[in-house]
Formats: sequence, C-alpha cells, structure tokens
Amino acid sequence: MHALAETLNAAPAPWNAVFAAFVFFFGACIGSFLNVCIYRIPRDESLVRPRSHCPTCGHMIAGYDNVPLLSYLLLRRRCRHCGTRISFRYFLVELLVAVLFLLVWRQHGPQPRTPVYWLVVSGLVVGTFVDFEHLIIPDRVTLGGMVAGLLLSALVPSLHAGDVAIPFYIALARSALGLAVGVALLLAIAILGKLIFRKDAMGMGDVKLLGAVGAFLGWQAVLFTIVVSSFAGSVVGISLVLARRKKMQSRIPYGPYLALSAILWLLGGAELWHAYWHWLSGGIL
Repeated sequence: MHALAETLNAAPAPWNAVFAAFVFFFGACIGSFLNVCIYRIPRDESLVRPRSHCPTCGHMIAGYDNVPLLSYLLLRRRCRHCGTRISFRYFLVELLVAVLFLLVWRQHGPQPRTPVYWLVVSGLVVGTFVDFEHLIIPDRVTLGGMVAGLLLSALVPSLHAGDVAIPFYIALARSALGLAVGVALLLAIAILGKLIFRKDAMGMGDVKLLGAVGAFLGWQAVLFTIVVSSFAGSVVGISLVLARRKKMQSRIPYGPYLALSAILWLLGGAELWHAYWHWLSGGIL
C-alpha cells in the first residue's frame, strides 16, 4: 500500500488531475445516496425501495435525471413531471461531499484509512442535515458509528497510528478509549448543563455522536472536537440571537458543530493540535 501511495504521488500532473476528478465524481455519487438517507431515515423509510422518486407527484426519477450535480442544473431545480421546485439541499449535499472527499484524498492520499475517513465524513454529513431539519441525530449514525469505529479500527490500525505500524488490539483499545472519553465528557457536560439551566442543555444524540467520533479518531480528536465545536456553536448562536433570528431560549442543534470540528480534525486539525501540545509542553511531548 505504501508503494501504491508513492507511485500515485509521483504520477504526472495529468494523472493526478484524473485521480482528483474521479474522487470528486465518486464523492458526488455518494452525496446523491446520502440525500436519500437524509430524507428517508428520519421518516423510517427503506433506503432501497421504492427507488428515487419525486416526493410531490411520486414519479420515479429516470437515470438521466439523477446524475449528481448536473441533473439539478439541467432541470433548472424543478421536477420534470410536476414542476415542483427541488430543494437546494440536494445539490448542496452532493457538492459538499464531493469537495470533502477530494480534500480527504489530498490530505491522506491512497492510504487504507482514506476510505474509512470517507465513511466518517458521510455519516457526519447525514447527521448534520438531519439534525438541522429534525433536531435529532439518527442512531444509525451514532450507535452505528460506534460499532463501525471499533470494528474498522481493528481492521485498519493506522486510524489510530498514522503511518506507524501497530497491532490491531492496540488500535482497538485506542478506539474503545476514544469512544469512552467522547461519551463520558459530553454526558458530564449535558448533566452539568441540566443542573445549572434546569432543562436539557444537550441531546443524547450529540453524546452518542461524539462517542462515534472517538471510536474512529481517538481521544485526542474528542478533545479537539469539543473545544472547536463549543467555540463555533457559541459564535453562531450569539450571532443568531443578535440578528434576532433566535431567542436565548431557542434550541440550536449542536451536532453540526461536532461534525464540522471532526472533519477539521481529518483535514489537518490533528497536526495543529499536536503542534499546540508540543509547544504547550515546552517540546517535551
């Protein structure tokens, strides 16, 4: 695998462009499927049947009208049969996932952990858009993420060691530690918030989501995610209140900020975090 990575990294510029284009298109295709997940999972509908159809008129969507990104533009954002406007969310998710897949590829290259990171990104995108719309994070994302994080950590130990080779049981132990730290820290914050504000300050979906992040990325990613998501959520929340879009008592989804922070960790946040701790310890760490 390292030989493959070196070969691809040494490929001429045109071939690098081809690989990048393939990854982008692959991400857009995955984004198209994630749109199905975002719509159907909260409604307890099957992800397989019926196949893609207009939610207004019920017409099945032909393959030529279901090309990621392109069909949305060619159809001018409307259903071919009934003319109902298609939500911009469909185009946004396809484009977002395509870009994120490409960024993960650029950051990590053709390593065994890269497809796993794509899976993580996919779950976080689904959780984000469902949370925005329904103020819930599906158990398929959170509990499923915990189980998948443990299993894939054993199969791909480099998730918890980078390019350093470690036994699968050490990677599994680090995954379990990350899961436990994620759940414990956010659960403690949720309990403390309820005691102070006399109401639920955080949903259990957020707690389980951070546990899944820890299972895939480790305890250090959990700390990074809590710090960055708290800052981002506070800035956005205060801005919405000042803009009179929300009230102080309004419920604001926290899951999207956890997802954003975890993705930032994948895209270079880990290096920044390690550099910060190295500086903080005076070069000892």
